[in-house]
Amino acid sequence: MFDTYEGKSRGARVTRIREKKYARSRGPIFRQSGAFRAVAETKRTSRSCLIRRVFARSDASSRKSLHSSPGYSGIMNIDEFRVRGKEMIEYICDYIRTLDGKRVTANVDPGYLRPQLPKEAPFKPESWDAIMMDVDGKIMPGITHWQHPRFHAYFPSGNSFPSILGDLLSDAIGCIGFSWAASPACTELETIVLDWYAKAINLPTEFLSEQKVGGGVIQGSASECILVTMLAARTQVIKKLKEQEPNKEDSAFLPRLVAYCSTESHSCVEKAAMISLVKLRVLEPDDKAALRGKRLELAIKEDVENGLVPFYVSATLGTTGSCAFDNLVEIGPVCKLYPNIWLHVDGAYAGNAFICPEMRPFMDGIEHADSFNTNPNKWLLVNFDCSCLWVRNRVKLTSALVVDPLYLQHARSGESIDYRHWGIPLSRRFRALKLWFVMRSYGISGLQKYIRNHIRLAKRFEAHMKKDKRFEVLNDVRVGLVCFRLKESEEMNQELLANINASGRLHMIPARVMGKYILRFCVTKEDATEDDIDYALSVIEEHATEVMLAHYEGTEDEYRAKGPKSPNALDKKLVRKFSFTRSVTRDVYKRSISKSSLHDGATPIMVVDDNSQVDAIDDDRFCNSR
Repeated sequence: MFDTYEGKSRGARVTRIREKKYARSRGPIFRQSGAFRAVAETKRTSRSCLIRRVFARSDASSRKSLHSSPGYSGIMNIDEFRVRGKEMIEYICDYIRTLDGKRVTANVDPGYLRPQLPKEAPFKPESWDAIMMDVDGKIMPGITHWQHPRFHAYFPSGNSFPSILGDLLSDAIGCIGFSWAASPACTELETIVLDWYAKAINLPTEFLSEQKVGGGVIQGSASECILVTMLAARTQVIKKLKEQEPNKEDSAFLPRLVAYCSTESHSCVEKAAMISLVKLRVLEPDDKAALRGKRLELAIKEDVENGLVPFYVSATLGTTGSCAFDNLVEIGPVCKLYPNIWLHVDGAYAGNAFICPEMRPFMDGIEHADSFNTNPNKWLLVNFDCSCLWVRNRVKLTSALVVDPLYLQHARSGESIDYRHWGIPLSRRFRALKLWFVMRSYGISGLQKYIRNHIRLAKRFEAHMKKDKRFEVLNDVRVGLVCFRLKESEEMNQELLANINASGRLHMIPARVMGKYILRFCVTKEDATEDDIDYALSVIEEHATEVMLAHYEGTEDEYRAKGPKSPNALDKKLVRKFSFTRSVTRDVYKRSISKSSLHDGATPIMVVDDNSQVDAIDDDRFCNSR
């Protein structure tokens, strides 16, 4: 039943149990002689996720025996890791399986964690069991559960078992793939899988690395994609301007450079312009929240007449607020009229839908783009981080980012891609592995099925909202996002959202689209069902009824005929800032501390001393009044 051998990890004798296997561990248990004793726990505790103590220290002296050899020896050896890893997989499975029984959002106040943790890191090692007890008792209560079936905020946070396993293996390999020489497979797999994905969404062949001109790269986020392309565009236009005025420093041209985007573009475009030290002109879209070519052309002409140099346009396919699609068919030709302009297309969320042929008409005009990005970590079941960027001309990108010290050079650099030249960081994770795992595990057909299901369920939600005369839908539902609101005041919609979030039964966020405050409902769960949508609808309808009855005299059926009851001053103050940073006086806060309106689980509260300070905070120059 037993055999023994000399353990390699610590030089001590190890006993391997060949036949007897402990429940739930599914593998042999390794025991360090005199140091650990194996304990099999099969009784489930009251907690939803059992933490099994498979290893326990036998006594204080046992720890000393683990470090009898000179030098450093890690606390967790490979044998214990084998067991702890299996435990962690069980913990993850239990967590995911029981999510629907939890609140979606954390029911804690800011600063809840600090009193529960020591002020300093432990000097001596702590047991793994103690660490996991704190995870369960202190960390998990403060988690907003993005994988919860009732989480409908933001966009999906990609997640799947193949992706989790890909990240696990990537972390174990632990390579820092900044160049081909640093890890050949890390570099080459990224190049190959980005070509796979480009073909799957039908990008023009110029974006493929096979052509040796363009190519793809995995960045950490869409923000990085936009920043590096803006920096590349800036470098190219300054190079051209210096040909006309060679005696000027590069920085002398910055005040003349101007980039363009829509009011519906992601905030990262503004941040990229700030970092790049260039002007950003934000343009109004049409009544469908889409940027049109004529508006862009007029703005560019005006700026050229004023001596400015247009150099970058960021168009969006699937805006954050309402998933509107900018008109590339019109925008592209306008950009071609001005050779200095780099056209970038941001498809962070909706770009993944182009894996479905029926969705590709929304990307018409992509042939005009110089670069394109989409995030598999949003809507392709890949865990964060994994944002894919393709460029038509890789040299234009890398020329803005190349720094080549001797210690990073290698003999094969002319034959291979070095991705350290394609982005801001030098260090790079093996992110292509999880994308490769997902694409092979699901296949293109499986990924298409997943996206089509989300679109179908969003259409179901939209159809129900349109039948309820209390609500209106404010966007064209083309993907997995529905923008809706009560046909009432902004305050009532803010209160509705705050009450829903405070309940913990559902989580959504607001947006302001075309000047209107709206509620965003996004289908996020991988295997979302009609029951999930119907449950969300029932929660929304229940809270909508409560909000309306609180603001109107009589019954719900009579409210439209009689009109609203004016909320008192306190009600107005409390609901005005729902789902933004809320500003209340100290007296109001103390009187209302128990109200759910002050705990929507999503927004901070600013407590000030008197109403004059509240009025100052409401100044239009500050973000929390926007």
